[in-house]
This record gives sequence, structure tokens and C-alpha cells, in this order.
Amino acid sequence: MGDIPPRSAGTGTGGPGVTQSHARPAGSALPADFSPANRDPGRPIGGGGALPRRRKFGAETLFRLLTMAAGSMVLIIIVAIAVFLVSKAVPALRANTENFFTYEGWSPNGAEPKFGIGALAFGTVLSSAIALVIAVPVALGIALFLTHYAPRRLGTALGFLIDLLAAVPSVVFGLWGRDYFVGPVTDLSVWLNKYFGWIPIFGGDGPFGRSVLLGSLVLAIMVLPIVTSLSREVFLQTPTANEEAALALGSTKWEMIRTAVLPYGRPGVIGAVMLGLGRALGETIALALTLSFLYEISFNILENGGNSIAANIAVKFGEADATGRGALIASGLVLFVITLIVNMTARAIIYRRREFTESAA
Repeated sequence: MGDIPPRSAGTGTGGPGVTQSHARPAGSALPADFSPANRDPGRPIGGGGALPRRRKFGAETLFRLLTMAAGSMVLIIIVAIAVFLVSKAVPALRANTENFFTYEGWSPNGAEPKFGIGALAFGTVLSSAIALVIAVPVALGIALFLTHYAPRRLGTALGFLIDLLAAVPSVVFGLWGRDYFVGPVTDLSVWLNKYFGWIPIFGGDGPFGRSVLLGSLVLAIMVLPIVTSLSREVFLQTPTANEEAALALGSTKWEMIRTAVLPYGRPGVIGAVMLGLGRALGETIALALTLSFLYEISFNILENGGNSIAANIAVKFGEADATGRGALIASGLVLFVITLIVNMTARAIIYRRREFTESAA
């Protein structure tokens, strides 16, 4: 092999020197012609061009403003509703001669108006709570069956049929409960009173039928499709890797559901239950057709009686005078506050659960 020829100092031939473009040592400053004062403004630095300037008002800004306006509109509407209810309720509350929160009667149209929210609020919360106690276990069972046990075609068909229950008007449920379902509920009430009458909620001497139990059962049927549909969608979102990991460790299907599906879907289930509770609290016509209106606080759910805020507004509004309408609006304000408390509580529970899950992950 021959000797390697020495590099030439020229730019075109080899030699021991270096080219002029590489004569500057590493880390030294740019040549004078590359200084900001001498550089051509239109000449880009390096191989790329300058980044495009962000528009001050473009499609993204417009979309952000629209979404912000939509979110703010919800708050504005809520505040407007609250202001309307308070302004209409204050004159009636001033004319009331009894304690609005503890009095159980309802006579706002007389010369001396007397009305209270105690019995109405109690009946509203009691019937809604019983409806959830009945509906939630059934809804969760149906949702788990449709998502993990039933064949795909059968699960899809049954899920569609259950969703159709949400489209049935509440007045249909009320008429069905008053004219047909009252008979089986009466027989059930007699049986419960006979064998479990020593329990206060099943006591009494009758008559039975149009009671809190009947209204709660009708509410449970109305709440069932909401809780079932949302729970089914939540269970379907469970990561397949979690389920397969539980099965790979030797878990049975129920153990897999208990350890992988239910913990993952707990925030969604809580949200579904609270949404169903909101539906039950605000139900009007179904309870107006199935309850016997009595203004008293009683834990007995078998005897004829019961009442609710929404049903009382629907029944009494047509015959109310100015003070009576103000009293009904005041009761609606209480229902509005109860609904807000329920929704805020549900949001807090879901947020804390999500925060715990994210920190654990």
C-alpha cells in the first residue's frame, strides 16, 4: 500500500490545512456577517424557516370563547332560577303564620295562611330513598348480566328493551300503578303487615294500597332504566387487561367482577345512582296518581298516605291564590336546594374517588 498523500492547504485539493469554513474553532462566536446587525432579515438561520406567528383571533380562540360562554350560561340559568324562586316565595313566607320548616299542614289560601314543608320534604326523600333501595341492586344485576354473562345478541336486545322503559311517559306509569299495580301492592302490604307488623315501617291497621310503598315501587321502575343503562356503559369500559389478569390468576367470573369490574366502575355507578335519585326527587305525575295526600310525617310505608313536593305542586297549583302560588314556589325552592345538594354530593364523591384511583395508579 502506498503512503497517504498529505492534504493540501488549498480549498480544492487535499493537504494539511483546513478549509476556510472550518477555520473557526468550536464554540467561537459567529462571523461578523452573521451578526443580527448584518444579517439579511429575509434570510433564515440554518435550514428551516421562522415559525408562523399565532393569530390573535382564530378558529381556536373562537371555539374556546363559545365553550366558555356555554359553560357560563348554565351557571347564569341556575342563578336566574334561584333568584326567581326567592323573589316569588318571600311574600308568601312573610304571610305564613306557622313555621315553614316544621309545620306539617298545607292551608295557604285562607285568611291566615298556614303551610309548611316538613311533611312534603320528608315524603319526597322517603319515597326516593325506598325507590333507590329497590332499583339499584336490580339495575346493577341486570347491567352485569348484560355485559358479562348474556350472549352478545341477547344482551344487546335486552339492553334495548330496558332502554325503552326510559321513553315511557311518567303519566303512563302513574295510571298503571293506580289502576293495576295497586292490587298486587295491597296484597303485599297485607302480607307484610301480618308477618312483619312488629317493624314500625310495616305496622298500622290499614287501609293499604295507595301508600308510599306503591309510589316507591313505581318510582323504582322508572329509575331502573337510567341506572341500568349508565352502569352497563361503565362496566363495558373496564380494561380487558384487568379482566384477563384476574382470570389468569385463577379467579372465577364473579371474583373477576368483584375485583376488577366493580372497583373500576364504582365512580360511574355512583353517578348513575345519583342521577336516578335526581329523577326520583323531581317526579310529579306518577306520585300524584299513586299517593293519598296526607300532610304528616310517618315512617309507615304501607298505610294510605304520603306526599311529595313535586306532586303537591302539580295538584294544588290550579286552585291556589297569590299566596298559595307563592307557597308552592317556596316548596319548589326547597326541592331546588335538595337537588343541588344531591348533585354536589355526587360530584364530590366521584371527584374524591377519581383522585384516589389516579394516585393509586
